[in-house]
Amino acid sequence: MSFLNPSAAKWIIDAAYILVAFLFITGLKRMSSPVTARGGILWAGLGMVIATLVTFLAPATGVGHGPELATNFGLVVVAIAVGGALAWWSGKRVAMTDMPQMIALYNGFGGGAAAAIAAVELYKGVEQPLAVGTLAVLGGLIGSVSFSGSGIAFGKLQGLIKKSFRFSGQQVLNLVILAAAVLHGALIATGAHATPGVVTAFFLLALVLGITMTLPIGGADMPVVISLYNALTGLAVGFEGFVLNNAAMIIAGTVVGSAGTLLTQLMAKAMNRSLGNVLFSGFGDTGGAAGGTVTGSQKPIDANDAGVMMAFAQKVIVVPGYGMAVGQAQHKVWELAQLLQHRGVTVRFAIHPVAGRMPGHMNVLLAEAGVPYDLIADLEEVNAEFETTDVALIIGANDVVNPVARNDKSSPIYGMPILNADKAKNVVVIKRGQGQGFSGIENALFYLDNTRMLYGDAQGAVNQLIQAVKAIG
Repeated sequence: MSFLNPSAAKWIIDAAYILVAFLFITGLKRMSSPVTARGGILWAGLGMVIATLVTFLAPATGVGHGPELATNFGLVVVAIAVGGALAWWSGKRVAMTDMPQMIALYNGFGGGAAAAIAAVELYKGVEQPLAVGTLAVLGGLIGSVSFSGSGIAFGKLQGLIKKSFRFSGQQVLNLVILAAAVLHGALIATGAHATPGVVTAFFLLALVLGITMTLPIGGADMPVVISLYNALTGLAVGFEGFVLNNAAMIIAGTVVGSAGTLLTQLMAKAMNRSLGNVLFSGFGDTGGAAGGTVTGSQKPIDANDAGVMMAFAQKVIVVPGYGMAVGQAQHKVWELAQLLQHRGVTVRFAIHPVAGRMPGHMNVLLAEAGVPYDLIADLEEVNAEFETTDVALIIGANDVVNPVARNDKSSPIYGMPILNADKAKNVVVIKRGQGQGFSGIENALFYLDNTRMLYGDAQGAVNQLIQAVKAIG
């Protein structure tokens, strides 16, 4: 870097960061629509590449952490190579059905990286301005909580943790741990007692807090939890950007943190729940039932009869849920939809904001199968159409179509906006068995007079429907 004088290097870095900010914001904007999402990811990725490359110019400025970076170029290159290789491998190997777990891990790694930066700075024991020390502590606390909490979320989604752990006084314990972590952080930030032992205790408390906060949360709330930890990771990265005086980290962290916060609010609103209720109520535990009992019985239907019903319908609305993801049935679902379209049937796909295990889960699966974006509608767009729909085909969805959310004030999901599938003339539900959904609430839709149950895994059941439609000719 000797061919650059410090002022020229700083000018190039500052100009690059302005470009990076533009690419990040534009990329995020394009990600808001399925039509432009892929391009948005590429734009944001280009911004990250530029931000990484200009970091190598930092030593030429002779300020900040530049001299330290110059002595660690080898480690930086190795870290980039290892991380890039793992990301490439996981992106190629991880199935779409496991994408929520992967997102949870990536959120955790981001938070862990921010916490690691804070740890490096705090373990130096160098006296810093109060503002810088405070931001380092906040970034370390939030990043550690996001790291360990995301790990628990991964375990729940992967099925490694099969139950939620709750006990009396759990929230009090969390408050005690938080208070202890804040106290240690204050000692560090003020320089009053920033010994290695206090720093270690601070990070251990923060990691334990992430675990104890997430363990009680039920699997049905995982979309909100993943979104929340995404926001926390962004916030932590932004704080550490101020500590390192790195504009790219500040920009990226602010963008991710604000977008994640907005998404978390939208997800909670889609469930008619406050964020506090999601974090502290323990709703959604698969270990036990919730809500009142439902009278009546489920009425099975043969795949041939269901296929005939849809083949001679005028309009069919498909409501996908996590069962479609588990059965990896998205390609078969689109094949069925195309067969129906060739017979003149109008087919649409209805997506609830919290269907699946992460924000946009169903949209990603349908896009992978090649379903055109104009056939996919969200709750507000499609709900009025169910009353004029001949068949609503529910594939592995549960709470998002449960009518008790409208009429049973005793239900934990009362007031939650749902897809009005029960208002269709006929409802066909593909379900593996008669058990309750992930939240443990019985679904009244399955017992209605206009509902028929097609038992079996999603891919096998949809394939039977395909054969039934083809047999009609």
